[in-house]
Amino acid sequence: MNRRQLLQSSIAVATAAIISASRGASATAAKATAPSGDAPFTPSYVRDMARALAAKPYQPPDTKLPGALKDLTYDQYRSIRFLPEHALWRGENRGFQAQFFHRGFYYKDKVEIFQVADGKASPIKYRRDDFSFRANVGKWPDEDLGFAGFRLHAPINRPDYYDEVCVFLGASYFRAVAKDEVYGLSARGLAIDTGESTGEEFPQFKAFWLERPAVGATSIVVYALLDSKSAAGSFRFTIRPGATTIFDVESAIFPRVDMPHGGLAPLTSMFFFGANDRADVEDFRPQMHDSDGLMMLNGHGEEIWRPLSNPGNLQISAFSDINPRSFGLVQRDRNFADYQDLESHFERRPSLVVEPIGDWGEGEVVLFEIPTKQEIHDNIVAFWRPKEIAAAGSEHNYTYRLHWGPDTAKSDKLARFTRTGLSVLGGDVKLFVLELSGERLKSVDPKAMKGVVTADKGQISDVVTEPDPETGGWRLSFRIDAKEEKAIEMRAHLAENNTPVSESWVYRWTP
Repeated sequence: MNRRQLLQSSIAVATAAIISASRGASATAAKATAPSGDAPFTPSYVRDMARALAAKPYQPPDTKLPGALKDLTYDQYRSIRFLPEHALWRGENRGFQAQFFHRGFYYKDKVEIFQVADGKASPIKYRRDDFSFRANVGKWPDEDLGFAGFRLHAPINRPDYYDEVCVFLGASYFRAVAKDEVYGLSARGLAIDTGESTGEEFPQFKAFWLERPAVGATSIVVYALLDSKSAAGSFRFTIRPGATTIFDVESAIFPRVDMPHGGLAPLTSMFFFGANDRADVEDFRPQMHDSDGLMMLNGHGEEIWRPLSNPGNLQISAFSDINPRSFGLVQRDRNFADYQDLESHFERRPSLVVEPIGDWGEGEVVLFEIPTKQEIHDNIVAFWRPKEIAAAGSEHNYTYRLHWGPDTAKSDKLARFTRTGLSVLGGDVKLFVLELSGERLKSVDPKAMKGVVTADKGQISDVVTEPDPETGGWRLSFRIDAKEEKAIEMRAHLAENNTPVSESWVYRWTP
């Protein structure tokens, strides 16, 4: 399975399988837990397991399924629903409920899931009666098949209703939403060999431990064991849903082999077309994307905005840094008019920003832009790649915070680029029109403002800056003669008396 098949299936199935838990069920409803097989559980339990696992030869995941489940169609699989009245912690007022995904279709790998309570880990057993089967999928013995993944529900939008807030499903992919949002981009545990000619390796979360939350809890802890041919790893997620949903992540990676192409805190999203990239697009919608740019705050304190594109050929960009402060794939256009899609509601897709905790040393933020001709493909990948190669037998610990939610600028920050527009004026001449907004622009001297634009190739001309009375922001425009170049790297910012008042806009133009 390639990246696009996996993500396409994950998006479609997880969305189709969202079941809202009905209210008023009794606390005695059937549960998806099993009391047998308890084992002592400590905070280092999963880390120690990952370290031991990495010292052994890799064992592929268990994909054995009964005959009736081996070749499910998409429609058959999406008809299998976990019964919300059987949710873990249902009716216990613990602030969270857990539901589980059935194995089948693309999700054949067996995933073990445990509940942690009172210092012990108890396996959560698969039971056929915990699911409804709305299509003819055949019969099989009611044995413990394990699960494909799980999702967590919490009262995120109103206090009396448990909405779905996050999903762990497929390889090491997981997604989350904040208040009033819908699913969009995904995160992963680890990326290996992304973009390499040898093919990408997809590590898998092979087991999870769900820590039973206290009554009235507003956060939950999830442990995950990661495994692949090249590495094993442990993850501890502290999840706090809200106006911005926060994941505090503590990870430990144990390479089995030297890993020169590992990616930390990987993010995966979709960009089909936007105001800067509508070539050969015939669509009633102005834009279509889950994210419109890569945001970075580097170790030197520079704020950088890199608009995304859907290129004609694979594009790889690397931004060298030391101890990055944050990076993420961001959805800045937040109005319905920006998309005009009554079903997808791209304006409600979350941004996802990675905030490293502690020093991550030298490395680079790597961005992959993969050509796609359909919106169902996730074609954008970004992650942190350390300069130091992760050697076989070593241990690497990283702590970071994931912010899922709206991309809201602080009033004391620099102005931000909110739109990148591009027009072809004839021949090789292009017109770029950049919109900026922010509180910082309300106190500038219009006479002292200028746009600073540079390019490594081509010829820049007609740089113009002016207030935008319609938005309350500013507009920066310029022309560039591409002169038949195949790629041009550009950079721009707005300045007042030579002092930057905006973040840095960076862009790669290709024909």
